[in-house]
Amino acid sequence: MKLRTLAGTALLGVGAVAAANGGLRYQGELESAVAGEDRTFRWRGIDVGYVEAGDPDDPDLVLLHGINAAGSSGEWREVFSDLATDHHVIAPDFPGYGRSDRPPLRYSAALYEDFVADFLELFETPAVVASSLSAAYAAAAAEEVEISGFVGVCPTTVAGPTPPKDWLRELVRAPLVGEAVFNLVTSKPSIRYFNADHGYYDVANVTDEWVDYEWRTTHVENARFAPASFISGYLNSELDLAAALAALEVPPTVVWGREAEVSPLADGRELAEAADARLVVFDRARLLPHVEYPERFTETVRESLIAGATA
Repeated sequence: MKLRTLAGTALLGVGAVAAANGGLRYQGELESAVAGEDRTFRWRGIDVGYVEAGDPDDPDLVLLHGINAAGSSGEWREVFSDLATDHHVIAPDFPGYGRSDRPPLRYSAALYEDFVADFLELFETPAVVASSLSAAYAAAAAEEVEISGFVGVCPTTVAGPTPPKDWLRELVRAPLVGEAVFNLVTSKPSIRYFNADHGYYDVANVTDEWVDYEWRTTHVENARFAPASFISGYLNSELDLAAALAALEVPPTVVWGREAEVSPLADGRELAEAADARLVVFDRARLLPHVEYPERFTETVRESLIAGATA
């Protein structure tokens, strides 16, 4: 009788977790967070969503969002339209993120490096603006694809444990428990905490509408699989970033928030010196100076692209 009671209680517990996970799943259609024309790139059986704006005859400029639990092309929402006034701007959602397909793969840095290279090949000598880990993927892709400019925002090769933790990735990937853990990490209180802790210097720049969007993009079906690889360190790049930036045929620019803690400014200074890159420091900013100071950021991008065109 006790065994039967215990089994019944366990089944009820599993059912409750499953019901809770299902109740937290976002069932609606996730719209783009930037204004432009929606497009799809079919890549290795995955539909990759991207948005483009501006005159197609203007120079191509690809914006690559940072990799984190709630990553999406919406990271560029404050600068996308401005940059589109004189560039053909394209912002994809990485496979496993945003409005792209999210198959339950074991995502890796190598996969994303291949994706960036293939995506850049769609355009004629594009310039690239890339954030955090995606800057490393773009620098690796630039070894194969010709680019006309490069701006990295707090670029890094490491954003998870080293060496990677297989048990952590499999925990988050696991049905029921993994989904419950991920729902906790991506709850609205958690999203607000991470934004305030290391994303933004001034949390007033984080609107309720944006928190809601980040919540929705982390609660669609299969949302946890790419972040599972990020959290566990499997999206860390093995690239020698300084050497890759130094090898670019265009002068790179590195943008950094002075108050960044996850990727401190000391790392930016060391990287810029080793890569012979221009370093632009934004006061009162952390990892997202392009959101907190969009006008100055777009000026910085234009200055960098002009330098690349005359190099």
